[in-house]
Amino acid sequence: MADTLDKSFVTAVGLIDGASGRAVVTGMGKSGHIARKISSTLSSTGTPSLYVHPGEASHGDLGMISHDDVVIALSNSGETPELNDVINYCRRFNVPLVAITGRVDSSLAENADCTLLLPAVTEACPMGLAPTTSTTAMLALGDALSIALLDRRGFTAEDFQILHPGGQLGQNLLRVQDLMHGATELPLVGSDATVGNAILIMTQRGFGCAGVINSNGLLTGIITDGDLRRHMSDTLLQLTCEHIMTADPKTIRAQALASEALGLMNANQITSLFVADERKPAGILHIHDCLRAGIA
Repeated sequence: MADTLDKSFVTAVGLIDGASGRAVVTGMGKSGHIARKISSTLSSTGTPSLYVHPGEASHGDLGMISHDDVVIALSNSGETPELNDVINYCRRFNVPLVAITGRVDSSLAENADCTLLLPAVTEACPMGLAPTTSTTAMLALGDALSIALLDRRGFTAEDFQILHPGGQLGQNLLRVQDLMHGATELPLVGSDATVGNAILIMTQRGFGCAGVINSNGLLTGIITDGDLRRHMSDTLLQLTCEHIMTADPKTIRAQALASEALGLMNANQITSLFVADERKPAGILHIHDCLRAGIA
């Protein structure tokens, strides 16, 4: 497949990227199923797309194709009769047409603005009839187009998450800022506050810890249940937080992936992370927040 790609592939990417409308993908039979998948992949990676059934196109669905669109037509033979009206429509209204076909001398290729030629290989079917190898090659070409367009348009993981809010993909791309508790819920005490006050804050907020901040509001330490147990004495409640805190606690950026935060908590055997920018606390994330979101 890679050996058959030439400058036509670059031309096809340019035509699709240059269209101000959508990428309309069409095909009949098994090619139609591949066309639907290609359209779905294009849409989910930053290139708005839709599938048009060529049979329905002849009965009104040509209206789904605008002059600002680009059409990608799939046919191994290049002679699928149901595509004729789509081809004629594209030529009549100057809609760019990209062909994915196995025959350069076919009607589809001859009328296309750009032709992506499938490699000359036999079908995997013992009779050499059932579309198998050809449809696999079409799918590979469609995926290649999608990824090339993704790269050309600078499509990022953040963009991907916006289009994939559901399922495991969406969960894996959640940011800390999507799950964290905000400033109003922060369990914070001053470094000169007593441990007794810290325990009250820990109890009220329910995160099992309290962040210790200095006079500039910067996070300098953390008090956990473990710190309390390690300093257990008759005078514990009267001690200052600075005296028993663990200095320089682990923090995470709000823009970091939630999966990164979960990994940091697991690696350090902790259950909460303060979200901070240059030690200025902006939120807190508990391990249960990650687990509730399905991040594991």
